[in-house]
Amino acid sequence: MGTILNYLEQFGKYTFSEMPMTELDSLALCQLSYLKFEGMVPGAKDGLASVTLKSLESHPEFEKLFADVRFEKNNRALMRRMLEGKRFGGIRLNHYVNIVEEKWETQFSAITCELDDKTVYVAYRGTDETIVGWKEDFNMAFISPVPAQECSVMYLEAVAEKLSGPLYLGGHSKGGNLAVYSAMNCREEIQDRIVRIYSMDGPGFRPEVLERCGYEKIAERVEKILPHSSLVGMLFESDMHYRVVKSKTIGLAQHDPYTWLVTGNHLVKANDVYERRKHMDNTLNQWILSLDEQQLRTFVDTLFQVISASDVDNLIDLTAEWRKSMNGIISAMKELDGQTSEMLKNMIKSLFEMAGSNMKKEVVSKTEATLSLISQKTKPERKNRTKPAPR
Repeated sequence: MGTILNYLEQFGKYTFSEMPMTELDSLALCQLSYLKFEGMVPGAKDGLASVTLKSLESHPEFEKLFADVRFEKNNRALMRRMLEGKRFGGIRLNHYVNIVEEKWETQFSAITCELDDKTVYVAYRGTDETIVGWKEDFNMAFISPVPAQECSVMYLEAVAEKLSGPLYLGGHSKGGNLAVYSAMNCREEIQDRIVRIYSMDGPGFRPEVLERCGYEKIAERVEKILPHSSLVGMLFESDMHYRVVKSKTIGLAQHDPYTWLVTGNHLVKANDVYERRKHMDNTLNQWILSLDEQQLRTFVDTLFQVISASDVDNLIDLTAEWRKSMNGIISAMKELDGQTSEMLKNMIKSLFEMAGSNMKKEVVSKTEATLSLISQKTKPERKNRTKPAPR
């Protein structure tokens, strides 16, 4: 068994006219959308002709494609395999957009791929390395739509007006959520052109969002794929809407699509998400749905207020300078007012209690011990504090 890179090496000799779209083609295009195409692919509003993937090889700024150092090695291998074969070398790229707006807590990026069989693949980028991108992901717990979801609908409708033919939509992580959201909310004549919607370990939606947006109209065309230890893709997900595949690694590292196992031209099927992981995911979903909007907003805003105290704007710097980052985070935790600190403590307690209610007694006792430890560590320091001046 191999990975997506082995698939590209083995089947890259076939054009899309010779072998129609597969789930692995979708996975490759989803990962391609993470590359930094600024200055190389025409923008969504430029009105310029599409460029081939092959033409980027000789572009003077080719190296900038791989600016995300987290996956640089695998992304370089992905691009090399795509360029070597007929299948992807000739695809045409256009309508690239990349928006990172801290003030509005928005991170949105997408690119459109025109395939040789006259079909069009709209690839939505997942959460990138920016802190604001991760904040928007968390906002999905209590805001709908978040700005990226609104952007996804406008983007799809703009592309569909310019390009004819059948449409495929897809994305990894948050990109998968955007693919489904745009399909649910685009105009009916565009919706009718959609062949398939791929969500690669993408988070789901709160139940009221699915109902309001008419998910049932597109449900049969959604292909949601999760690794067998999924966390991100199981957010707001029921048992009915996904297919599970195997990974060569363990734990949350399975979110990385380069770890998903491949045989021939398809992913290796697994029976289901691991039972222990499934229990944890269900507990997290129950907890999120049990909190009201103000509680969720407070939790998310405070979490990122604390992370922002690390004085970095992306996860790469946050982890690279972890000692410096942690000093800032610890200082920020001490500055939380008593009411906010108490609310956070109560919400975390409710999460542990919800998990404990479904566990055996001995596991519950461990949970209670953990809560006691958390309570001791989060008590505000009282020495050297002055009483507030009387009003």
